[in-house]
Amino acid sequence: MNGNRFGRLFQVTTYGESHGPSMGCTISGCPAGLELDEADVQRELDRRKPGQSTITTSRGEPDSVSIESGLQDGYTTGTPIGLTIENKDARSGKYEPFITSPRPSHGDFTYSAKFGTRNWGGGGRSSARETVNWVAAGAIAKKLLYREGIEIAAHVNQIGDVAAPDVDFETIRDTVDETDVRCAHQETAARMHELVEEYQRRGDSIGGSIYFEARGVPVGLGAPRFDSLSARLGQAMMAVPATTAFEFGLGREARDYSGTERNDEWEFDGDGTPVPVENDHGGIQGGISSGEPIYGEVTLHAPTSIPAEQQTVDWETGEVIEDAQVIGRHDPVLPPRGVPVVEAMLALTLVDFMLLSGRINPDRVDGSPGEYATDYHPSNPRTEE
Repeated sequence: MNGNRFGRLFQVTTYGESHGPSMGCTISGCPAGLELDEADVQRELDRRKPGQSTITTSRGEPDSVSIESGLQDGYTTGTPIGLTIENKDARSGKYEPFITSPRPSHGDFTYSAKFGTRNWGGGGRSSARETVNWVAAGAIAKKLLYREGIEIAAHVNQIGDVAAPDVDFETIRDTVDETDVRCAHQETAARMHELVEEYQRRGDSIGGSIYFEARGVPVGLGAPRFDSLSARLGQAMMAVPATTAFEFGLGREARDYSGTERNDEWEFDGDGTPVPVENDHGGIQGGISSGEPIYGEVTLHAPTSIPAEQQTVDWETGEVIEDAQVIGRHDPVLPPRGVPVVEAMLALTLVDFMLLSGRINPDRVDGSPGEYATDYHPSNPRTEE
């Protein structure tokens, strides 16, 4: 099975199944000299892990990360970084009725048809649990970007028919984790929570969307056509499980705008550099970053694992099953735990382009302690002054 690697220079290769012994990834291309420890990664994993509230799955995974390689004295060495997250609370028995019966709208039948086999426990490789690897890698990408003055934030801007008004970047960045639904508009968050609970009581689920934004992105990231920033960002976001739409700038609303309404006119900033007057283009023009904030939205459909009775078939017996129930521990809504996943994919895309453009030295970042080639040797370790 291919398709387990993301990135050109900052490459993330992931492994693991939902109910296997562990999840994990290897990151190749992280420059030497970045100060890093497990706490940096754990902070992001804690935002994604299950069991955070009554509107998330009750699966009891601590999602504790272990960094197995790529560090020396608390700094990256430039060699591959290995990350492992053990699975502690897998219960595969509830999935046995679906070994030969595809759950509605899951990947069960398509995986089995393509490969002739699949790991049926918890969905195996097709489970959204695999995104724990993306968030772990994204934590490192975020730290590299932050050194370059680039910040990322996202929040849930709609669940069902409950939509939040526009919220400024700073509020999203500083308050997104204060509500269970991860909506940075407090009043809307309360209404969203009530709506999710209503669907839970029905044995049903509901979809929603996540707004994302990046500040401090320099001009010039991206290339024409197939390597455009928007194209690569679209690939990243459409890889997020349950994503049905990706938009940037005006997105689908652009179809309602005339050219004179949408076009961003130009002016000079204080240094005499041309800058767009507005940012309806979402920070990307001609597939290349314009220096303005990059913003957009990702839509996630309702979780497909629901306890309501549904129809399926058994491809071995030929039986039609009209009262199939997916019994297990599943989220009734995806965007609240999807926020750190979307942030991670945005960070991974941007850090890759920063390396490709030479704005981050692919060999070594500034600020690492000393010059290892001249003043460090394992037999004479450096001491604090």
